[in-house]
Amino acid sequence: MCMDIFVPGITEPSQASDSDLWFVFNADRLLVIGEGESARVPSRGELEELGVAAGRCRHYLGRLGERDCFTAAFEASPELPERAEWQGLRRLFGRIDETVLAIAGRAVQIIEWDDTHRYCGRCGSATGLKQGERARVCPDCGLAGYPCLSPAVMGLVRRGRELLLARSPHFPEGMYSALAGFVEPGETLEQTLQREVREEVGVEITNLRYFDSQPWPFPHSLMIAFVADYVSGEIVPQPGEIEAADWFGIDRLPRLPHPFSIARRLIDETVASIAKSIA
Repeated sequence: MCMDIFVPGITEPSQASDSDLWFVFNADRLLVIGEGESARVPSRGELEELGVAAGRCRHYLGRLGERDCFTAAFEASPELPERAEWQGLRRLFGRIDETVLAIAGRAVQIIEWDDTHRYCGRCGSATGLKQGERARVCPDCGLAGYPCLSPAVMGLVRRGRELLLARSPHFPEGMYSALAGFVEPGETLEQTLQREVREEVGVEITNLRYFDSQPWPFPHSLMIAFVADYVSGEIVPQPGEIEAADWFGIDRLPRLPHPFSIARRLIDETVASIAKSIA
């Protein structure tokens, strides 16, 4: 596990190093070097050896320990050596260091933002990068475009020793998770969670307690997690949104999300808290 601290940055250092880390993307797939079951991001020197030229949307990300981090979109598609591969970030869960994976999540969102904000949404003029700030600004009308961020609220509903878990149609087979949904204009986080739980499973909740948050680059979310208590209502899954939902005792949980996700940490820590209270 990486013990280095990542310090975000915008201004690129004056001197490059072969040890710099490069987060290079082809669409939403990251270039990594495979090392058995694990993988890592290439350095600047290794990138040159692979014959990959960092092209458009080139940005400085910050510093991880003593190494500067950069990202860029990939222009062409050379033949890669057997040890190098393009991988979606979800497929790298458990294969790559979690700190590095979090930086990759930041990087892919910056790439996507830069690629989709090259022209002003108000007047159509070409935009330019703003000095000292992560923004693209229109030189004609002054409109500034910042990286997109969509807050989403997740809630784990408790009923005594049971947890309300549900599955979306696009989940892997047999996997259940906590309920979640995006914040709408004019809503508080608490109002969002109450509405989403009501809409998705027909249940009323109370006593919302903040748990934690996690950036989630699929595509550009910020997950904000809560624990809540059940008040009333019978489970009625929302057609098209919820494939199945049920109450699960802590001793008979279904397949759960990957440990890297905040959903899994939310479930694991709540289960541990319930188990401790009844021990």
